[in-house]
Amino acid sequence: MGEPTLAEQVALVPTDPGCYLWKDGKGEVVYVGKAKNLRARMRQYVTLQDDREKIPLMMQVVRSFDYVVVGSEHEALVLERNLIAQYHPYFNVDFKDDKSYPYIAITESDVFPAIKYTRERHRKGTRYFGPYTDARAARETIDTLRKVIPICMATCVEWKRARRLLEKSPEQASVANLMLAERCRPCFDYHVGRGPGVCAGMIDTVEYARHVRQVENFLRGNRSQVVGELTEQMREAAADLDFERAGRLKARLDGLDALDDRQQVVFSSGVNADLIGFYREETISCACVFAVREGRTVRSVEFVLDKGLDTGEEELVSGFLKRYYDETADVPAEVDLPAELEDAELIEGWLAEKRGHSVRLRRPQRGEKRRLLDMASANARHALMRYMVRTGYADDRTNKALLQLESALALDAPPMRIECFDISTLHGHFTVASMVVFTNGRPDKSQYRRFKIQTPLTEANDFVSMSEVLGRRYSPERMADERFGSRPDLLVVDGGKPQLTAAMEQLAELGLDIPVCGLAKSDEEIFVPWDETPVVLPSGSPSLYLIKQVRDESHRFAITFHRELRDKAMTRSVIDDVPGVGPKRKRALMRRFGSIRRMRGATVEELAATPGIPAEVATAVWQALRAWDERDGPADPGAGED
Repeated sequence: MGEPTLAEQVALVPTDPGCYLWKDGKGEVVYVGKAKNLRARMRQYVTLQDDREKIPLMMQVVRSFDYVVVGSEHEALVLERNLIAQYHPYFNVDFKDDKSYPYIAITESDVFPAIKYTRERHRKGTRYFGPYTDARAARETIDTLRKVIPICMATCVEWKRARRLLEKSPEQASVANLMLAERCRPCFDYHVGRGPGVCAGMIDTVEYARHVRQVENFLRGNRSQVVGELTEQMREAAADLDFERAGRLKARLDGLDALDDRQQVVFSSGVNADLIGFYREETISCACVFAVREGRTVRSVEFVLDKGLDTGEEELVSGFLKRYYDETADVPAEVDLPAELEDAELIEGWLAEKRGHSVRLRRPQRGEKRRLLDMASANARHALMRYMVRTGYADDRTNKALLQLESALALDAPPMRIECFDISTLHGHFTVASMVVFTNGRPDKSQYRRFKIQTPLTEANDFVSMSEVLGRRYSPERMADERFGSRPDLLVVDGGKPQLTAAMEQLAELGLDIPVCGLAKSDEEIFVPWDETPVVLPSGSPSLYLIKQVRDESHRFAITFHRELRDKAMTRSVIDDVPGVGPKRKRALMRRFGSIRRMRGATVEELAATPGIPAEVATAVWQALRAWDERDGPADPGAGED
C-alpha cells in the first residue's frame, strides 16, 4: 500500500481553528496560513479551489504539511504572525530585506525607565514606538523630546550605574532617590537640563513616573495631553511663586510649539489614524504609512515588501498589517487602507486588544482621507523606485530574466535582442503591425517600427498580416539595412500555435533560422516549435515579467498606430464629405472637441453650439458620424479586433 496523497492526509485534519504550515520536499516551510476550519481551508489548496494565482505554483512544490490547533480564530491570527516571523516562508508577504528597523524604546521594567534608540528585537518589559525608516529622524525625535521632558538615556553611564545598584537592592526602590543621592554623582545631561537628575537623587519615582508618562503620550501622538499637563504644572509653580520652575516649564512648552510648527496639519479635528498606501511592481512592492495623531502627520515610514502583483492586493495588505502592527505598540483608533479585507473583523479585534480600545479598518472613498491615502501610495511608489535604483534591483532582475528565457526556450545564448510583432485591425480596416525591440532586456524605442498592411483584406486575418510583416521585416534588403538593427536573438509573435506556425513558415521561405516563440494572451503560455506542450514560466518570475512586458509594449504600439490611422481617415472622409463643412468649419469643430472620437459622442445640440456651425450643418455632421458607427462597428477604436 503506497503513501497516502496530500488530499487523503488533509481529509484527516480536524475542523478546529488553527494554523497550517505547507512544506516542500526538504521539509522547509514555504507557506503559513490561519483558518477557522483547518480541514476545509486546507482542502481548498489541494483541490486548487483557491483562486489566487500563486497557489498552483506553490502546490507544485508542497510535499507535506503540519498544523497547530488553537482555541479560537483570534489565537490563530497571533500564532500565524509568530510562525511567519519564525520561518520566513517564501510564499508569505514579508519585508524585502528583513532588516531591523529603528525604534524608540522606553525600558518600563526599570525603577527609573530610560529612553533609547534601538534596532533590537523586542524585549519583555520594554515599550517600543515606531518603527522609523529614517534613523536620523528617530534620533532627532529623542533629542527634541528630552529638551521638552527630561528623561534618562539608556546609554548614560551614570544611569546604568544607578540601575545596577537598584537591581542589587530592590528593597530600596521606594527610597531610591535617597540611596542614589549618597552613592552616585550627577551626569552631564543633568547639568544641561536634559536629564532629570536620577543619578544624583534629584527626583523621586513618583515625579519621574510622570515624566515617563508624558514621554509615552508624546510618542503616541497625544500632544494636547502633554501640553495640558505642562501648562497646569507651570500655573501651579507660578502660584507658588516658584518662578524659576515656571520658567523651565514655559521653555518646554515653547519647545513643543516649535515641534508642532514642523508637523503638517492635515485635519482640523483631532484625527488619530494610520493611512497606508501601496505601490506594486511585478514581484516587489512598497507600503507607506502616514501616522496622523491629533490631526497632524507625526511620522511617515516606508517598507519594501517581497511580494507584488504576483500576490493579490487583499493578501498583500493583510500580510503587511499583521507584520507592521506586530512590531509596534503605536496602534491608532483608525487604519485607512486601499482594499477591503476578508478578515477585517478579526484583525480589528487583535488590534483592539493591543491598543486597549476599539480599532476600525476603513477604506475611504473620497475626501481628505482619500487624498492622503493616494498621497501615501505616491510616496510608496517613489520609495520603491529609490530602492530599485539603490540596490540595482532592476538590473539583477533583467539579467535573471534573460538567463531564464535562455534555459526555458532552449536558446543558444541569452536573448540580448528581442523583437516582437503584433497586429491591430478593425474587421480588416486600417490593419497595421508593430515591431518593438528590447535590447539587453530594456525597450529600445529607437528601433521600433510600424507597418501598414498592404494585402487587401475584407475581414481580420492575423495570419496573412503576420506573414506579410515578417516577410517585409526579414527580407534581404531590410536585413542589410542598418536602420533595422542587427539580427534578433529571439522573435516573439503575439498569439498561440497558429500565429507561431505562420511565422515559422514565413521565416522558412526566407531561409532564416531565427529562434521564435508565440505568447498566448489568456494563460500566458509560450508556444515553441520543438514541443506541442506550451512552456509555462513560473508566476512572478523575472522571465515571465519580461516576456509579458515585451508583448504588452508591442500591443500598445500597434493599437496607438491603428487609432491614429483611423482618426485620420475619419477626419478626411467623414467631416470633409459633409455638405456645408469646409476647412474653416472643420477647424472650428476640431478646436471645440479636440478629436473625432469626442465629436462622435456629442449630441446635435452640442455640435450646433460650436461657433460658426448652423443647426442644419450640425445635424448633417451628426448623421454622418452615426452612419460611420453603423458601418464600422463600435465607437471606441480600441474595442475592435487586434
